[in-house]
Amino acid sequence: MKKIVEIVIIIIISSGITSWIVSKQKTKNITIEKSKPIDNSNIIQKVAYLPNQNINFQKAAEQAVDQVVHVMSSGSETYISNSPFDFIFGGIQQEVPTLSSGSGVIISKSGYIITNNHVIKNADKIEVILNNKETYEASIVGKDADTDLALLKINAKEDLPYMPYGNSDDIHIGEWVLAIGNPFNLNTTVTAGIISAKARSLGISSKTSLESFIQTDAAVNPGNSGGALVNTKGELIGINTAIASRTGSYVGYAFAIPVNIVKKVVADLLEYGEVQRAVLGFSIANIDAELASQLHLKTKKGLYIHHITKGGAAYDAGIQEGDILTKIDDDKIYSSSELYEKIGVRRPGDKISITVLREQKELTFLLTLKNRDNQTVMKKTENIELLGGRFKVLSGQKLKKIGLSNGIQITSLNPGKLKRQGVAEGFIITYVNQQKVYSIADLKKIINQSHRGILIEGIYPNGIRAYYAIGLDN
Repeated sequence: MKKIVEIVIIIIISSGITSWIVSKQKTKNITIEKSKPIDNSNIIQKVAYLPNQNINFQKAAEQAVDQVVHVMSSGSETYISNSPFDFIFGGIQQEVPTLSSGSGVIISKSGYIITNNHVIKNADKIEVILNNKETYEASIVGKDADTDLALLKINAKEDLPYMPYGNSDDIHIGEWVLAIGNPFNLNTTVTAGIISAKARSLGISSKTSLESFIQTDAAVNPGNSGGALVNTKGELIGINTAIASRTGSYVGYAFAIPVNIVKKVVADLLEYGEVQRAVLGFSIANIDAELASQLHLKTKKGLYIHHITKGGAAYDAGIQEGDILTKIDDDKIYSSSELYEKIGVRRPGDKISITVLREQKELTFLLTLKNRDNQTVMKKTENIELLGGRFKVLSGQKLKKIGLSNGIQITSLNPGKLKRQGVAEGFIITYVNQQKVYSIADLKKIINQSHRGILIEGIYPNGIRAYYAIGLDN
């Protein structure tokens, strides 16, 4: 019994000592924590420099809505049959009425307006409705199917508010933007979103088309085509052109032509009547895992050059098939759409440097860009007001391809005598009043010598021959 009592006393004393030590340690820890408080000044500083989340689009939207217009076009589309009797009658033509509604952006106080080519395609009459409800009839200054852009002109009563150009090379993924246009004929609609991607290729156009779109999640619908993509400063950074949708309406993906391409197209149409398109003179392929494995490439970066055009810019500079293009003027190139955007703002005769990998060695070449005819000269179309058409002289190489020795081509048509007679764009005039036509000067001379009318003979690029009688009396 005595031993049991001793053990209990020892346990009680030990527990007391342990409790005293633990309590002292806790007090000590608390004292340390209080004497050295947490330094949260860095956290406060970081919070103070977070970007402003209250982004306000009001100023950009208020000034932009007066700079975007509603574009209404009406006309007809000519279909030419391909029957066994075409060689006798020159093809049977059928006129189908067309009606289109879209948007446009005023880019000068004198009334120049940029829109999409598909908005005014086959138009006999184009009306432009301003935000203040003023309505004007517009004429076509020029258009370019490859970029899907068209330049219009209205004669307004006073100076117009116009949208300043931004710089599409300076835009960033995640940047806030506004889309302004007339979807579903709802005038002056503004939506907001961010830039989702750059240099996007969709494969929706022809083989010769230039595709390097800005992708945005701002809501864009039918009727927005030709409208403005605007940054928060109110500057034009793109022309809204397409949507990716299985329903025909917006589902989260919209695409705009970068403004730097727009600026170049506008300048060319004003100065030359057609876009001065520069080409590098080679064919390329994006390098993916399959191509890299197939060709035993040691890199997946850059573009694989698989064909060189003899007499082209790349051929003259010494670039070879099998080279891998990595840079244009020190800018790294990762996709074909990036390359198209870089070249899309250049003209024949411009010089650029191209860096390639050849047998794992980096080489740089200086190229003088050429056009599709391997020339550095600028081509100019001329407008003949009497007929309502714009014409260009075809190169000997192009004429040879279609089996002709002479001819001038209609590049665009405004409402006028040619359009009223059913002549379509692309038609190549070979004879007028049974006289061969080699140049625009020949056409003008024959018109001036004629009094009542002219007989035009020619051929369409698809091989269909046609004949048109054009009256010259007003």
